[in-house]
Amino acid sequence: MAKAKESKEQDSGAWVIRDIPRETMHRTKIAAAIERKRMKQFLLDLVEAHLQEMEKKGLLPKGK
Repeated sequence: MAKAKESKEQDSGAWVIRDIPRETMHRTKIAAAIERKRMKQFLLDLVEAHLQEMEKKGLLPKGK
């Protein structure tokens, strides 16, 4: 079980984002609630969709 936890820790990281406008935070929370997602999952889905779009346009190398 320790190996599974260790593996997950190596596959993920942490971001701290500061100075987000309150209105943007509020609207994002509402959008996540509408989609019945936690903020983390909502933001990950947005980032992943944007990265895939950039890959399609050839602006970003293909990910895993």
